[in-house]
Amino acid sequence: MARKLQKLGIRTIGDLLYYFPFRYQDFSQVKPINQIKIGQENCVQGKIKAIQNTRSWKKNMTITEALIEDASGAIRAVWFNQPFLVKSLQKGETLVMAGKVKMTKNDIFLSSPVYEKQEILKCQNSEMARNAEMARLLPVYSETPGITSRWLASIIKPLVETHRSDLGETLPQDIVKQNDFLSAEESLKQAHFPDSLAMAEKAKTRFAFEELLLIELSVLKARLKLKQHKAPAIALNAELMKKFTSSLPFQLTDSQKKCAWQILKDIEKPCPMSRLLEGDVGSGKTVVALMAALNTIKAGFQVGFMAPTEILAKQHFFQTAKLLHQFKIKIALLTGKEDQIISQKLGYQTKDGFRPETIAISRTKILERTKKEEIDLLIGTHTLIQDKVKFGKLGLVIVDEQHRFGIAQRAQLTAKSGHSEPRQLAGEESRPLLPHLLSMTATPIPRTLALTIFGDLDLSLLDEMPKGRKEIITKIISPQERQTTYKFIRQQVKQDQRVFVICPRIEQQGQTPLASSGAGSDPSRWSEAKAVKTEYEKLSKEIFPDLKVGMLHGKMKPKEKEKIMQDFKRGKIEILVSTSVVEVGVDISKATVMMIEGAEMFGLAQLHQFRGRVGRANEQSYCFLFTQSASKNTKARLTALSKAKNGFELAQKDLDIRGPGALWGKQQWGVPDLAMANLSDLALVEKTRQQAKEILSRDPNLKTYPGLRERVKTIEKQLHLE
Repeated sequence: MARKLQKLGIRTIGDLLYYFPFRYQDFSQVKPINQIKIGQENCVQGKIKAIQNTRSWKKNMTITEALIEDASGAIRAVWFNQPFLVKSLQKGETLVMAGKVKMTKNDIFLSSPVYEKQEILKCQNSEMARNAEMARLLPVYSETPGITSRWLASIIKPLVETHRSDLGETLPQDIVKQNDFLSAEESLKQAHFPDSLAMAEKAKTRFAFEELLLIELSVLKARLKLKQHKAPAIALNAELMKKFTSSLPFQLTDSQKKCAWQILKDIEKPCPMSRLLEGDVGSGKTVVALMAALNTIKAGFQVGFMAPTEILAKQHFFQTAKLLHQFKIKIALLTGKEDQIISQKLGYQTKDGFRPETIAISRTKILERTKKEEIDLLIGTHTLIQDKVKFGKLGLVIVDEQHRFGIAQRAQLTAKSGHSEPRQLAGEESRPLLPHLLSMTATPIPRTLALTIFGDLDLSLLDEMPKGRKEIITKIISPQERQTTYKFIRQQVKQDQRVFVICPRIEQQGQTPLASSGAGSDPSRWSEAKAVKTEYEKLSKEIFPDLKVGMLHGKMKPKEKEKIMQDFKRGKIEILVSTSVVEVGVDISKATVMMIEGAEMFGLAQLHQFRGRVGRANEQSYCFLFTQSASKNTKARLTALSKAKNGFELAQKDLDIRGPGALWGKQQWGVPDLAMANLSDLALVEKTRQQAKEILSRDPNLKTYPGLRERVKTIEKQLHLE
């Protein structure tokens, strides 16, 4: 079972012990079958009158059906993809089972109930047979094909009984007493097999506190460690900044001015800046970052600028060259497949401003020039962290969409500076100077997430959009409104506007979906998801045969993708059908319509990123959400998107609706389940942060807290935060 357990993140006995139930089934309130309520959780007890497996060819799964009867009536119990049940459950056996009662057109049934076998015993106050041992709460765990909740409970129970006394206490005793926590040993028992729901909650609160405390200690320790290092003190050149802002074809917002000031004052200090610049899609983060970059370069230092995708790296390359061309900055691009350098002599004016010329250059020459300090600004993807990339005098690192990079990657980039601080005394070793770090994200973060996950970063917030931008009108489109929407799209194209059409996958069923299933995806609906290739055929041949329709997806070669994006920008393509490859960094000023097929397949943060691809100029823009799903959850999520005025408001709604694990994906972060589930509890997060500060103020290296120290080391290996 080891391979199957790994799908649940379980690799060790410890993982099993900390694999907590997500809910509990109450077997203490047994109802007669004729008193059950549809749509609610019910617990019944009855004898198996018949049991069999059938095959559903439509969805390619096995369905196990059992007829359960008590003195008051009978009901069907239905399980999916558990064919082994016909061997483990025999006709004539009595079961206590609990689950939600569902109703179809012609039938009422218990859906995937959890169950326990029991002998028929006479109970003094009831005609129903009940085993006193079963009058308890049964844990319900998250499952994977081949591993049931029941099986997990059966192997976890003896482990808890055998090993819970070996756990030891991680939390300091004063914290345990102060918060009235159960001991670690008792908490483990109550979390898996509780005496009551109240005890289960008390146990989980203790473990949630513990996990959050370990994370807080980890990030705050990193912050203290960073402050011990030296960084180049880069003086603010006020005249240079005035010259730069005067050269811009737009005015900075007050929010941009405030954030730029915070960053520029930070890099004046002799200790490394570690700051997160957080702003909504289109709020102007790049311009703020370039102010810091220009100030750093003119002070005699180099800048490294890392982006998660080639498309975004190339966009930064050209945008930076355009905005900085009069300052004679030597800029180079280094990606996995394409290396270029900006020519200082070549370039031309267009109606959109200066268009720099590029020269293809070998990677070897870029690396040589970077090491010799002949490149001022090196822009690239994760290739920047390769061993061969060495900077002569790195002063600032900018990381865009930083949540896509791990701590190790950030550390690799910030360790690439080749210069050191001057020696103070003869014979004394000079210490390397760390560059300043500016991280950027367009994925708004609720305060609880920011406090926990980015606890070692100072926060600068761009909460204002450029003047003249209109709010994007967002609508949920039903199947009946599809044709009307197509007519509207045609009108937009006739007015020389561009249209994005986003699909969740590249090809139809049978192919691996390329677009991220994301936080909002429903795996059972992938077979129905729209595909780029088929949608392109449909739109270009049936719906808009007279318009210029193009296609873009991640399997295309970089040059092919670049040509398509340029054709789209210039109007040679009017409607672009694409996967989520355009989620980040694509800037097409004439794009006014974002049409998203299968909107329920994407997370809210991802949908917000898509929406941010339109409305980049002053024209009214629209985002149309097409969905086949009628579920309440889908409706709530998409309604939240249509009503949210900005990404910060949306992120909080997403947190409220689905929890932080779904907001960005707990697998991506490496944050333990209970901590992730409790990140929405601001009071708990702030309490653990305060306790962590108090512990580190007394003992920065946790020498007097050996249990905490070992657990912090473990969690530092798990986390993939910045």
